[in-house]
Order: sequence, then C-alpha cells, then structure tokens
Amino acid sequence: MCAPYDAQAMPIKHPDISQETHVLGDDTVQTVVRAEQCDALAARHIAHVAVVDAAAPYTIVRTNLSGAFLQVCLAGEGQTLLDGRWYAHKPGTVSFAPAHVLHAFHAVPGKRWRMAWVRFRSDSMRSVDGAMAPTLSPFDGRVLEHAILGLSGEMQGAADPGTCAVWVDVIERYLSRILEPLQREPRLLPVWNAVKADLARDWSLADLAGLANTSEEHLRRLCQKNLGRSPGKQLATLRIAHAAHLLATTSEKIEAIAHSVGYVNPFAFSNTFKRLTGFRPSDYRKK
Repeated sequence: MCAPYDAQAMPIKHPDISQETHVLGDDTVQTVVRAEQCDALAARHIAHVAVVDAAAPYTIVRTNLSGAFLQVCLAGEGQTLLDGRWYAHKPGTVSFAPAHVLHAFHAVPGKRWRMAWVRFRSDSMRSVDGAMAPTLSPFDGRVLEHAILGLSGEMQGAADPGTCAVWVDVIERYLSRILEPLQREPRLLPVWNAVKADLARDWSLADLAGLANTSEEHLRRLCQKNLGRSPGKQLATLRIAHAAHLLATTSEKIEAIAHSVGYVNPFAFSNTFKRLTGFRPSDYRKK
C-alpha cells in the first residue's frame, strides 16, 4: 500500500466520515454508465462505471458500501480513505474498497482530480465477503478510462448490444488484471483461504508461515509486496471485514460476532473495528 497522508507535510481538511455524503460541486464533470442502461454491465454484475474530472468540494462518504468499489487515479490528486487511514491518491494508483466497509474520498482544494471507477453490485464475486482486502496499489488506468469512455460513447449513439458487450469485456479484462493479487503469488492463496475458513482460530505467524511453506520473515515480505500490509494486519482486516458483513446482514449479538472472528475480548474487537471502519460495531449496525 502507498504511503499514508502526512498531516504535517500537507495539512488537508478531511470530511466528516460519520454520515453518508455525496457532494459533486459545480466544477465536477462525470461520465457514467449504469447497469440499468446497459445489459452487458448487468451481466457482469457491475452496478456502474464512470470517468470523473473532479474539483473541490467534491466529496463522497459511504458508511456501508454494499458492493465493492475500484477507483483509478488518472491525473491530479485526491484523498482516499482505506483501512481507516487517509492516503494521497495520485496518478498510476488504483484503490479497492471491499463491500461493507467505511469508504470515502474527496478532491483536494486547488487541484483537479481525474479518475475512473467501477462499482460492483452486491451480488458480484468481487463483493463477496473476504474476497479481497482494502488496497492502494500501482496501476496505469488509462486504457480502462478509454474503455469506459468507449462504452459511454456507444451508449449515447447506436447503443448496439454487441458493441457494448465488447467494451464491457475490455473493462472486465483490466479489472481481472487489477484484482487478482493473490493469484500472482500462489504461496499466499492457501494461507488466506485457510484463514477465511476459520477466522475464530488463534492464528500465529508460525501457523501462517507453515501454510505458505516459507519462513516467517519471508511471509512478511510476501504480504508486504503483494498486499501492502503485514500478515497480522491482513488477518485483522479479514476478521473485521467479515464482522462488518455479519453486522450488516444478520441480527447476531455483537459479542457473538466478535468471538466468531477470533476476538475473545469484546473491547479489543470494538477498538480494532473502529480503527478500520471508523465506527464502533453498535454504531455501524445502526447505519
């Protein structure tokens, strides 16, 4: 994951993340294609795609993201909240926010921010609980931008279903290239599959390294390179992502949910949940 925002080097005022916010501003221009308009997007379980040229006060806060969200910075700079921390979102980087997490982003005053995004529907495999952790990683999104604009142009013209399907296939190919970090490092795949199958277990670093058939130090390096976080932080992220899913979709008691994802101490669970989502579990459930 890229370096987090440095409050001392760049004092930027971030929005209130305690409530849903959707502010475009007069200087923001959006090109959006939605699944309601395009059968090819609906078939891929994509809610909508967009290219946005934004300027302050452009601000989006989603307190319970129902479907996963991918966003590529094309030019300029914005700020994106992931894992409970603000990051500078600059050209050549892509962010991914799983479903059922706190997610926010905003333009920086005095700077334009051009981006492309893809919002997945809640029934997409990319939105499945635990499919992927929040991440900010390198990716040149210019071809994805062109594919989205090509689809938009076709929708505004002949809207030929076959041509639209071709554009959506191109979009899907680039999404697959971005969203398969675990498959690029096969040693990590059995590790996190085993963890997701038994989140309540008291996993040690030695346990995880054994699943990867590598040393503990090498596992740290693999996780940092491929996931942008340590094994311990990845474990916490998967646990809290599943807990958020349960809070949003079931009526289970919070203490029972904490135990089911490996937290014996409800207070420790609540603190970790707030650090990663911005909310206490009880407040998250209310929202």
